[in-house]
Amino acid sequence: MLTGAAARVTAGAPQQQADAPFVALDGPPAPVAPEVFARDANGKTTLRAVRVDQPVMLDGRLDEAIYQSTPPITAFLQMLPRAGDPASERTEAWIFYDGSHVYVSARCWDAPGGWDLANELRRDASQIRENDHFAVLFDTFYDRRNGFAFSSNPVGGRGDFTTTDEGSPNVDWNPVWDVRTGRFDGGWTVEMAIPFKSLRYRSGSSQVWGVQFRRLIRHKNEWIYLTPMPTSGVGAFAGAALNRVSRAATLVGLDLPSASKNIEIKPYGIARAETLRTPIGGRDRNLGRDVGVDAKYGITANLTADFTYNTDFAQVEIDEQQVNLTRFSLFFPEKREFFLEGRGFFEFGRSAGLGPQLGASFAPSLFYSRRIGLNGARVVPIDVGGRVTGKMGRYGLGLMNIQTGEAGPSPATNFTVLRVKRDFFRRSSVGAMLTNRSVSALVPDGANQAYGVDGSFAFFQDVFVSGYAARTETPDRQGKDTSYQGRFEYAGDRYGLQLDHLLVGTNFNPEVGFLRRTDFRRTFGLLRFSPRPKSIRSVRRFTWETALDYIVRGDGALESREQKGRFNTEFQRGDQFNVEAAANYELVKTAFPVAGSTVTVLPGGYQFADVAASYSFGPQRRASGVVSTQLGQYYDGTIKAIGFGSSRISLTPRMSIEPSVSVNRIEVSRGDFTTTLLRSRNDYAFTPRMFLSTLVQYSSADRAVSSNVRFRWEYQPGSELFVVYTDEYDTRPPLGFQGLKNRALVVKVNRLFRL
Repeated sequence: MLTGAAARVTAGAPQQQADAPFVALDGPPAPVAPEVFARDANGKTTLRAVRVDQPVMLDGRLDEAIYQSTPPITAFLQMLPRAGDPASERTEAWIFYDGSHVYVSARCWDAPGGWDLANELRRDASQIRENDHFAVLFDTFYDRRNGFAFSSNPVGGRGDFTTTDEGSPNVDWNPVWDVRTGRFDGGWTVEMAIPFKSLRYRSGSSQVWGVQFRRLIRHKNEWIYLTPMPTSGVGAFAGAALNRVSRAATLVGLDLPSASKNIEIKPYGIARAETLRTPIGGRDRNLGRDVGVDAKYGITANLTADFTYNTDFAQVEIDEQQVNLTRFSLFFPEKREFFLEGRGFFEFGRSAGLGPQLGASFAPSLFYSRRIGLNGARVVPIDVGGRVTGKMGRYGLGLMNIQTGEAGPSPATNFTVLRVKRDFFRRSSVGAMLTNRSVSALVPDGANQAYGVDGSFAFFQDVFVSGYAARTETPDRQGKDTSYQGRFEYAGDRYGLQLDHLLVGTNFNPEVGFLRRTDFRRTFGLLRFSPRPKSIRSVRRFTWETALDYIVRGDGALESREQKGRFNTEFQRGDQFNVEAAANYELVKTAFPVAGSTVTVLPGGYQFADVAASYSFGPQRRASGVVSTQLGQYYDGTIKAIGFGSSRISLTPRMSIEPSVSVNRIEVSRGDFTTTLLRSRNDYAFTPRMFLSTLVQYSSADRAVSSNVRFRWEYQPGSELFVVYTDEYDTRPPLGFQGLKNRALVVKVNRLFRL
């Protein structure tokens, strides 16, 4: 039995109802039962959710009576290749709900002779979004900025993420939900069951959410959405348009259960065996065990507190090694779950635009979570920590306090981060951030603070202005301790423009952040022309870009200049060809070794140029990846490089190999050398909740071979078992593979309790 609740809302202007909040629909009036779909002349869409008395049977078959008695949601539109045209294949979708779950189902048709590509089962693997897939995003507070997204491919691989202020997705959010898929003669089907406990929302009758659907037909490279989506501002990945929450449809008819406090407690137990090489060449063997706990508490419907005690990240994959051919620090991404969840609330100085930028980004970060619990390669114990993230009306809040213990040269330290942001208009905001480190890394008897304000403003559809101003305080480092940036971007589909001005003072020192270089003033400009030729059927888009990056020191002397041009061809099937040419000038103040070698670049001014080309094989291929080469000058010598990366060879839907190789031949006046970096990630998925992953790496820079083997089993939703083996060998003569540096075997189990 079905019931349909009509939302007590109006289109265009709010109006008071007996038991419903003031809500203005960004779309046409709610469809009247039994209809579930309405669209106006501008393409804005309103859907009606249908309440069911019994839970939907999750089997992926879509043969229950409700699919016959409830009209499907259809009329999906292309984003690419022909923006605004009806989708070339039929998609039927439904939204149901009961007292505990919201259900999303879809029947994805494909023409005879078509096929679906599905070769990934691992949860949240990036390949899922490159497979044929169906995705849904819910804007549960109807703020047109933030959302929860869920996706699945035809073999049942699942992905989920959150997006904050329409920014980059946080794919490390792993809520409890379930999905089943199936096949029929004309295509494939999907059924999702998402517990309300896994979402944040306002409870009560006649609630209004935002909703968006996305489908990819990979063999056509066709991206489909429920509402008209602009092709501008999404860069090379059309799927990023799902983050445009402001363009989502409206969902009405939701009489939702009371939002609980959503208390989650996840204790863990861990056992480990370690072998470490001592400074005198011996072996130190240790056995250990430990316990800890993470907890989550819903303070309000949209404000969450997280607590952690005796935090352990043994299950995290090791870092991928990188070759550093510059004199600046490398940026390694965060992989630890506690710091990844809710990270969007701690972003500072991020541009509102979504367009790509040609050239390196030297803008500092006030908050870089790898400063906490890590000191280089040394792990620093995290004793206790807490975090509060979420929204309070139009305000976003991020508050974090972490206490680390003493480890070797690292003293016990307290880290505090406070972030507040105020929403303006539809896609604009202003905010402030404060960070504090109780023990400075530079002055052990003093503390370090950083604070700043930032703003991000969106005008029309494609014009963005953003900037920040920040300052740090460190004992004995006063004066020239500020940084600011202003950025303008026009991110149209056919034309693009970026202008950026950045200053970082000599003593600007964000010790809970990340800084590549100091004492400079950077001016950057980019022009782009990206036509979509209708006369060349095999080509989807050409892109021409030219950019100038101009950096001067604090004393006004030119330190770096890069003039770059790029031409890219994106083919209809997903392949891409790219060629870049660059002319550089670098003023080296202090000699530096290149890529960890004994060869150094001496102080002086250098002018050099190079050209690079690459070909990217589309992800619909069984073997995909990027083949690249570089040839030209390097300071006072030459560089020759070849590489193969971002690769994937799908042996079966359950098993894949991701090899990578990078070889650089450097010849300069002080000597010559070759860097080689080899990497292979191999994955086998037993089920969507159980997989085995291995990562093997070799770097000639330190002659080290390392491996990491991870087994993960989500034995019940939200509860996991990890078995992790890691080792590293020094292969320099005369040790060879006898030069064990470290080895560890870890077993970790946690259990989720939801109250």
